[in-house]
Amino acid sequence: MSDSTANGVMLAADGTPLKRSLARALRRQKLRALMLIAPLLLFVLLTFIIPIGSMLFRSVENDIVVNTLPETVAALSSWDATTGELPDEAVYAAFTRDMVVAIAEKKHTKLGTRLNYEKTGMSSMFRQSGRKMKRLDPTEDAPFKEKLIKIHKGWGDVETWKTLQTHSGIYTSGYFLNAVDAQKTPEGIAWQSEDKQILLKLFGRTLIMSLIITGSCIALGYPVAWLLANASSRTANMLLILVLLPFWTSLLVRTSAWKVMLQQNGVINEVLVWIGLVPDADRLILINNQFGTIVAMTHILLPFMILPMYSVMQTIQPSYLRAAKSLGATNWTAFWRVYFPQSIPGIGAGSILVFILSIGYYITPEIVGGTKGVFISNRIAYHISSSLNWGLAAALGTILLIVVLALYWAYDRIVGIDNVKLG
Repeated sequence: MSDSTANGVMLAADGTPLKRSLARALRRQKLRALMLIAPLLLFVLLTFIIPIGSMLFRSVENDIVVNTLPETVAALSSWDATTGELPDEAVYAAFTRDMVVAIAEKKHTKLGTRLNYEKTGMSSMFRQSGRKMKRLDPTEDAPFKEKLIKIHKGWGDVETWKTLQTHSGIYTSGYFLNAVDAQKTPEGIAWQSEDKQILLKLFGRTLIMSLIITGSCIALGYPVAWLLANASSRTANMLLILVLLPFWTSLLVRTSAWKVMLQQNGVINEVLVWIGLVPDADRLILINNQFGTIVAMTHILLPFMILPMYSVMQTIQPSYLRAAKSLGATNWTAFWRVYFPQSIPGIGAGSILVFILSIGYYITPEIVGGTKGVFISNRIAYHISSSLNWGLAAALGTILLIVVLALYWAYDRIVGIDNVKLG
């Protein structure tokens, strides 16, 4: 029998079965590859996966009520809010004990802020009551119901206790309901008042304007990409420098420049008045509206459309057009039937880039959009930095993420993501 076999089993040079030796070598190879990409995986985990997971969790997190008022939540569980009567003395006594502890730990103001998102005035009520309730002795046998109502009349309002009971769960759907102009009430889901119904309108505006911006970038970027792909090397290099030039300029500077250009006393209106196309008394309103946002964002995002289309058009052989013309096709027919279909992967790649970037922009709409040209991302930024309603901001961000993923799925079903190329 050969030294390389034993009982019909192939052996490696070291005498181990060949199959086992190959598996061990393959494991070592995979381990080395994993170690090479481990820093990138760790970076993606820390900067992308964990933040998104935190956002998803924060959009349903609601443990502040039960953690701050544990005895009150337990006592309210047996209270029937449909009777229209205030809770009994036991609930008020439990609430007093919880509040005295919360005031000592300075948690009552945070709780008031959380409940103020659901019922206006709760924040000030908790803050004002805290100054007086810290003097109460929760161990004494006293009519806490009368004392609390005397401290603040809000504790004598049934709606206050309904709000506490409704939002006492560890998890809540309230943030997502607020994100679509609804609210969670003791009676169930209800639409908010008309003066507060703005978020669904902002979602619709964001999607429509992002599509318009994407379409504008395609219309303006396609001819430029075609020139880049078909011009001489010297001309193409010069044009490419002009395309890349915006990347070397601050986003804030570019947006501010459009603010100067578009305002009623700006460059565009001055030129139109000077050549007589627009009367001086009827200058065009080009800023603080949707038009200003579309113009500024189209300019900012145009390079993201041109570069993918240019990289794909570079791979299209000019001989294809010459062959089509030699077979009798006109210039338009050769372009539409031969050249354009081959450039669609570049259009798809550029459209995905521009649309996803535009749907999340908030600096440019904030500067040039006014009240009519802002996006839903501006509202998210407001709740993160100003109102500090991080739960609602997380819910809005989650809905926006779901919308983008749904559109991405629809694009994959209709066009096919495999047809998207960057060159």
